[in-house]
Amino acid sequence: MKIATIVGARPQFIKAAAFSRELRKRHQEFLIHTGQHYDYAMSGVFFDGLELPAPNANLEIGSGPHGAQTGAMLGAIEKVLIEQKPDWVLVYGDTNSTLAGALAASKLHIPVIHVEAGLRSFNRRMPEEVNRVLTDHASDLLFCPSQTAVDNLTYEGINKNVHLVGDVMLDVLTWATARMNGHAQETLGRLGVTDRKYLLATVHRSENTDDPSRLQGILEAFNSITEEVIFPIHPRTRKAINGQARNLRPNVKLVEPLSYFDMLAVSKSARLILTDSGGLQKEAYWLGVPCVTLREETEWVETVQSGWNTLAGSDTQKIVTAVHSFVPPPAHAPLYGRDCVAAKCLELIETASSQNSH
Repeated sequence: MKIATIVGARPQFIKAAAFSRELRKRHQEFLIHTGQHYDYAMSGVFFDGLELPAPNANLEIGSGPHGAQTGAMLGAIEKVLIEQKPDWVLVYGDTNSTLAGALAASKLHIPVIHVEAGLRSFNRRMPEEVNRVLTDHASDLLFCPSQTAVDNLTYEGINKNVHLVGDVMLDVLTWATARMNGHAQETLGRLGVTDRKYLLATVHRSENTDDPSRLQGILEAFNSITEEVIFPIHPRTRKAINGQARNLRPNVKLVEPLSYFDMLAVSKSARLILTDSGGLQKEAYWLGVPCVTLREETEWVETVQSGWNTLAGSDTQKIVTAVHSFVPPPAHAPLYGRDCVAAKCLELIETASSQNSH
């Protein structure tokens, strides 16, 4: 069996690291990197740290307006798929790369696998929401991380070939945690922070970076916090901050994007995490670190229902209050599976392939 896997952004590299490891044990994978995250800090360093094989094709699309970027990806992916003739196309999550891959495959009548299907923010102003809804409706095999995701698909009339499998990112976290050794202390030392004596912040979603008032609210909150804040800066966010000529206080440390292992180290040891990233909300929960989400809604509703994640949006006062007073409950139930998710997904793909060939 030959599967073409399409990745383009950091969270997809994480998921692919787990899946590729299982897939290549007994099948052929053709890994396509669209180039959505195209510089070394945003992509190359991730491939290195996660032992992910080098891409078979790098389309080098780069950044740009959503329509232009998605259209360029669609044409380039279609060309590769026509050449490679895979049995399946596998896409992850909710990026422009995801949608372009699903559209290219479905137009060529190649069945689509969507890993992380069924997530909904119910906010159609988010490009990610449009991407994930359209991808789900174009997919032939849908792997859901939670019962909520399965229920969302049922509500939309998608109930065939839908499987509750858990979250493949937990496979990677489990694998990486076992290999940390002294890495955490070395990373904290390099960044000049002490275990549980700092906050970790990430901001990258266009709803925050492209809206000056939202970004201002978040940055003012960071400036109002007296604790040290480690802030790995996404290129889009750096550009937006420079454009606003915003000055951050010395306790807010801007650092370059971190490798997966460095990010895991600073996440695990933070007192609290401030983020608009879906992946980091989950990782915070798995690592037992309280999370303040810088959005009005989240797809990962279970983390909020559990009491370990709270939504603060971009409201300066809400963020500052949460930093000072948010305390999660003692209970910490398992969420999104118990690892070995990639192996479970692969078995389901093999079963579907066997059925399709008869």
